[in-house]
Amino acid sequence: MEHLLAALRAAGEATRLRILALLGKGELTVGELVQILAQSQPRVSRHLKLMGEAGLLDRFQEGTQVFYRLADTGLGASVASALMELMPQADAELEADYKTLAAIRGERFERAQAYFRAHAEEWDQIRSLYVAEAEVESALLDIQGGRKMGRLLDVGTGTGRMLEVFAGRAEQLLGIDVSREMLSVARGNLAMKELDQAQVRQGDMYDLVLADGSQDMVLFHQVLHFAEDPLRAIREAARVLAPGGMLLVADFAPHREEFLRDEQAHRRLGFADDEVSHWALSAGLETKDVRHLDGGRLRVTIWRCDKPA
Repeated sequence: MEHLLAALRAAGEATRLRILALLGKGELTVGELVQILAQSQPRVSRHLKLMGEAGLLDRFQEGTQVFYRLADTGLGASVASALMELMPQADAELEADYKTLAAIRGERFERAQAYFRAHAEEWDQIRSLYVAEAEVESALLDIQGGRKMGRLLDVGTGTGRMLEVFAGRAEQLLGIDVSREMLSVARGNLAMKELDQAQVRQGDMYDLVLADGSQDMVLFHQVLHFAEDPLRAIREAARVLAPGGMLLVADFAPHREEFLRDEQAHRRLGFADDEVSHWALSAGLETKDVRHLDGGRLRVTIWRCDKPA
């Protein structure tokens, strides 16, 4: 009872309810919350500290940035979830907050899109700067186990390279990406390779517009570090996975290369092993294998997470 009362007290203030409502839309940094709420950083930090101590929020620091999100386990998570259901739909202050949040995300999205447009032709080359791409591809094929599949989905397909890599193991391959420029490059590459069983289309990692259980494998190759809400993306991938299906995630381990935020539009500076495994578990997936590939300044991690049959 004391834990429940503490969570309710922590939530029972106007600004803190606004923060909860905003975090219900996805994880945010302290600076972003300060900008939206138009309040001082110390004041916002005090609110966040109080709610974190009550179990309503999870906090994590990544380089110079501190991120907050709604807790996804425990009593505090249950209280936060219940409060999300009770948030008024026609509150002027919340509507203004959501509008500012949309503007912030729109600016980030446009910055990322500008980067993609500028580097569409050299995207594979940029990726190879971090770790030998041949080594990553070989590890992905090995961890996949060589089994034949019906349908494979590559989320954030970029140049379509992963569709080429797995072409011999799937009857149908689909790559989605938000960038029309990247899709144009991918279509050209696939046509040149005569991979008729592969296609690409514009799509959203949070709304795949695919049937439940329709895919035998879903792949995120160097994509999640751009995501506003990686957990939501993994849950959407789990939804479309068939029983016995496999999720493969290849991304950076935690690092301190801050320039990647500004110069290459990275939202996250890598992921810890247990962070992705925990997200997979919350999505109903079991982590079967985690591997690390050293590549100089950055390390690439590959997670294999299976959906129970």
